[in-house]
Amino acid sequence: MSKNVTPEEVWQDADPVELPENAFRELGDDEAYRPIMHPARDYAEVTPYSVSMGLLLAVIFSAAAAYLGLKVGQVFEAAIPIAIIAVGLSRSLKMANPLGQNVMIQSIGACSGVIVAGAIFTLPALYILQAKYPEISVNFFQIFLSSLLGGVLGILFFIPFRKYFVKDMHGKYPFPEATATTQVLASGIGKDEAGAGQAKTLVIASLIGGLYDYIVETFGWWAGTLNTLATGWGTALAEKTKLVMSCNTGAAVLGLGYIIGLRYAFIIFAGSMFVWWVILPLLGTYGAGMQEMDPQQIFSDYARMIGIGGIAMAGIIGIVKSWPIIRGAVGLAGRELKGNTETAKTVRWQEDISMKHVVFFTVLALVAVLAFFWIGVINTFWQALVAWVVVTVIAFLFTTVAANAIAIVGSNPVSGMTLMTLIIASAIFVGIGLSGTSGIVASMVIGGVVCTALSMAGGFVTDLKVGYWLGSTPRKQESWKFLGTLVSAATVGGVILLLNQVYGFTGDNALVAPQANAMAKVIEPLMMGGETPWILYMTGAVLALLLNWLGVPALAFCLGMFIPLSLNTPLLVGGAISWFVSTRSEDKAVNAARQDRGTLISSGLIAGGALFGVFAALTRFLGFEYECPLPGITVQWLGILFYAALIIYLTRASMSAKK
Repeated sequence: MSKNVTPEEVWQDADPVELPENAFRELGDDEAYRPIMHPARDYAEVTPYSVSMGLLLAVIFSAAAAYLGLKVGQVFEAAIPIAIIAVGLSRSLKMANPLGQNVMIQSIGACSGVIVAGAIFTLPALYILQAKYPEISVNFFQIFLSSLLGGVLGILFFIPFRKYFVKDMHGKYPFPEATATTQVLASGIGKDEAGAGQAKTLVIASLIGGLYDYIVETFGWWAGTLNTLATGWGTALAEKTKLVMSCNTGAAVLGLGYIIGLRYAFIIFAGSMFVWWVILPLLGTYGAGMQEMDPQQIFSDYARMIGIGGIAMAGIIGIVKSWPIIRGAVGLAGRELKGNTETAKTVRWQEDISMKHVVFFTVLALVAVLAFFWIGVINTFWQALVAWVVVTVIAFLFTTVAANAIAIVGSNPVSGMTLMTLIIASAIFVGIGLSGTSGIVASMVIGGVVCTALSMAGGFVTDLKVGYWLGSTPRKQESWKFLGTLVSAATVGGVILLLNQVYGFTGDNALVAPQANAMAKVIEPLMMGGETPWILYMTGAVLALLLNWLGVPALAFCLGMFIPLSLNTPLLVGGAISWFVSTRSEDKAVNAARQDRGTLISSGLIAGGALFGVFAALTRFLGFEYECPLPGITVQWLGILFYAALIIYLTRASMSAKK
């Protein structure tokens, strides 16, 4: 079979009901890939149903992901839950040939997770610093436009690289998230009831996780965090040695640990234990003036800085490793922009937005970014111009890095790259006289644009790979991605404002917002002339280099050093459950089925816990207050009991799967 013959000559058979055998491997010289939807035929993709459902799910999952990300620092990917919902709905509605519409629902809805990651990793830092510098002002439009323009740039910058990552590199990248999403969507075209069963399982898990987390957040009938400081012996131990152990009991975080898996969960937890059980006791014992400080204060003011240095260096390591791919992708983009493309008619399956339109809209978006910086952020044209150049160069250069990370391991080191961007931008801004609180606002808004652009590029490659495997029209995915970005950016802006009013990002019981806190700690001394903890940053950077040399994923370990222990411990618990349910049978097919069912249930726990977390925030925002009458130690014991019940549910429900 020749790769140069037309699709009409090659594919005369009816649409298959499952992915071809060569979907996930490299193709031979005389081999072509045939997606499920015929490349030369037209299918219902963009319809009022698919667009409206995609936008609705973008709103829902944007709110959920923003809450969870600000609470635990991990933004769950919405692609798989949205795909499951799309398949379940199409089955319930008995739709004929729904695959094209389901892909569009997933593509539009998945804007939620990527826009959320870009926004919450940076922009809450303005609220964090506002508590210290009241003259800092932040409003909805700054958050909204930063997210929107960053998302638009991420889409436009990635389109020239689609064929390289999606088509030319077929079978050379694993695409873990895209693979799972594709399998879910492909399951919806069969005649059995598997899709409806999956949707039912997801709904049940979402209700369990949602109600569990809502009760904890709203009523506190059992402990949301188990902590040794709640006991007398634990308090005495912390005073003498600074040793503390804690574990968040939330359903969403447990599900997150399951999906991350035991290997990465263990690495993250190891980073956390290194800080809390090695660094903190050493600093608390030998650090000047730290003997009287409590463990949390030592962690926040000193030990966490080591994690920040490690995250930044891990991002640099990722860029260095990806340099050949950047060079190749930039060369491909250059040829596309010059018009050096094949003159043969492009079939629907490989039809992108025309390069002329991409260039036009890219110029339009960049002009809008410059106007936003000048009018809405900096107010001095030449300083705004410098900021614009920084954003354009960094966002374009690292678009391919983000896409490459997603294609290989399914996770985007966007926070590390954004930290490095902030340091570079801040140094440049100080050099041109833009410092103080105005420099803080400029740096964080610019960081938000870059972070969202990189997040969008990484997420978009997943959507387009899903479309490639199934046979969707790239041009339609690319076009309607802009509308999903607009809706998600508006939703995230409103949710951030709401959560700031209800919980806040500073003080007791505030949202953790770990990445935003890291950005704030990095930017403040650079812009306000304070003492920058370079020694701690360099310690973390050296540690990251050592970890990389040893073959340990430096980014995961250093994130564990930065995120609080209470949020890393349940990741290990969830990862251990994932390992347990996938290794108990001698039949590999049974283990795989159990693993997949657990992933589905965990997705439900995450989605439900996060959504009901937003409902809990709204409940408190509307003035409802409740003080649990139970003593603290009783609440702790009840927390252990209910958390054990949740673990048993996840384990037993996963083990019930059959091949």
